[in-house]
Amino acid sequence: MNDQPRNLADIRMDYMLAALDEQTAGADPISFFDKWFIEADTSGISEVNAMTLATVGAEGTPHARIVLLKGIDERGFSFFTNYQSHKGNQIDANPNVALLFFWKELERQVRIEGTISKLPPQESDEYFQSRPAGSRLGAWSSPQSRVIETRQVLDANYAQYQQQFADGNIPRPPHWGGYIVSPTRIEFWQGRSSRMHDRILFTRLSDGTWQRSRLAP
Repeated sequence: MNDQPRNLADIRMDYMLAALDEQTAGADPISFFDKWFIEADTSGISEVNAMTLATVGAEGTPHARIVLLKGIDERGFSFFTNYQSHKGNQIDANPNVALLFFWKELERQVRIEGTISKLPPQESDEYFQSRPAGSRLGAWSSPQSRVIETRQVLDANYAQYQQQFADGNIPRPPHWGGYIVSPTRIEFWQGRSSRMHDRILFTRLSDGTWQRSRLAP
């Protein structure tokens, strides 16, 4: 049995599933994203709505983690989290963020850059009440991103809130809610053979319309 790791330089694959041209991408990147998302979802990709969220803190250093897309409309891309978490503090310091979707089964990725703001409280309330009871209790129980001594801290918090909300009426915590990313740039990447990938970039202009261009791979 060979326990030696593979040479990283030898790990590669050739992308040959599809192509992407300007006509296919159209003129509206939100509509085209929706089309790609549906194709990814119907392809059976696990956690198709998982996306990397990149933020920049007050100290100027970048941070990234996976969050789950929970909504898309003409305003942008939305997700929900703890406002007092590390990412919440970084968003308070700098509203410029980036999102990244990677659907390797389709040899596609989508890069989104824009500014982020909180969703209206009523939208956060509506989504929170749609979550399973356990997830709602978890939002109360976890002081997200803070140092805790042991797992027992979380378990004790959960038991406390389980008792407090024993009647099943679990309101949204004031420190928890939604964000929406308003895109200024959306890039669609389709893997192609010999690393000659297709890249179509949409840039939002000052009048709200989108300018489309092709980038070299």
